[in-house]
Amino acid sequence: MNLSYWELNTWFNKVDFCVIGSGIVGLTCALRLKKKFPKAKVLVLEKGILPQGASTKNAGFACFGSASELLSDMQNHDTEELLDLVQQRVDGLELLKSTLGEKQIDYQQHGGYEVFQEKNKDTFEKCEANLKMLNEMLRPIFKGDTFKLKTNNFGFKNSLSYLIFTPFEGQIDTGKMMQALLKKAQHEGILILNSVEVTDFSTEGDSVHIQFKDFSFKAKQLFIATNAFASELLELKVTPARSQVLITKPIQNLAIKGTFHLDEGFYYFRNVHDRILLGGGRNLDKDREMTSVLETTSRIQNALEDLLHNVILPNQDAEIDQRWSGILGLGQQKKPIIKPISSRVFSAVRLGGMGVAIGSQVGKELADLID
Repeated sequence: MNLSYWELNTWFNKVDFCVIGSGIVGLTCALRLKKKFPKAKVLVLEKGILPQGASTKNAGFACFGSASELLSDMQNHDTEELLDLVQQRVDGLELLKSTLGEKQIDYQQHGGYEVFQEKNKDTFEKCEANLKMLNEMLRPIFKGDTFKLKTNNFGFKNSLSYLIFTPFEGQIDTGKMMQALLKKAQHEGILILNSVEVTDFSTEGDSVHIQFKDFSFKAKQLFIATNAFASELLELKVTPARSQVLITKPIQNLAIKGTFHLDEGFYYFRNVHDRILLGGGRNLDKDREMTSVLETTSRIQNALEDLLHNVILPNQDAEIDQRWSGILGLGQQKKPIIKPISSRVFSAVRLGGMGVAIGSQVGKELADLID
């Protein structure tokens, strides 16, 4: 990289804080650092034109976990851990809304629904039997009943007549969210560079040496917010997992409004501008979908189309407009990894597919690792 004096001096000289990753976590961390240290030079690096993980490639669910998902999580988390996770998601959503404003992220609270197909009747009955327990457990957070049964009036085919509904779930436009975060960061004087990939780093005395393919510079402290791509720079237990998505062309008189979960959250869909956005299916091909390759596959895309045409919109001619994928950061537990790597290097990764909900809170906690 052949840089001029002006480029070196403006972007890479006397950097106080370098943040790798310009998604929700990275930009929130940068904003928090700038608030705590107004005179600091903060530089954010992103290897893609836009965030490469899931911040702008997800479904935009402002959620905290469906009933079946929470019951499944209880197998790997005790009650206190699960409550902490839900509280972190709720706090993260509130921080995101207060930081950017609900209008700027197109926040809509239409509620969330869990749909059960006839083949999942056993799962529904388990959830129904445990609704009272879940509501009592979550009452300190939501100050009322979190879940309740609701008649399925959406016309879904081969589905049970009841849904599990929560009024506390919402949805956002993640493109607008990221645009608002970038605008706020730039307004605060935070420097952001795209299409630059960090290949390595090392601590040298009172600074961190940050290496690109053909260039390097120093920063006083380094913050790594690369979520699913953490293993490229760190030895942490984070597994990348691809989540595939499709969206339809506009549908006349679309009656579906809200966020919808199926199969313990492995499938999800929502309304977007008179369209249906539908994603998931990773459980159909778990080994191959544990990848950081941003591609779509015919097996999962065909399964999504089948779900769209035969269950969600069985009597409508819905055409597919776009397909894409995003990369999640998963682990055996859903608790994010937020910790110092050394005295000058810090990380916040493994968001467990809940980036919209917890990203802001995780970014704030990452920045708060230093005084």
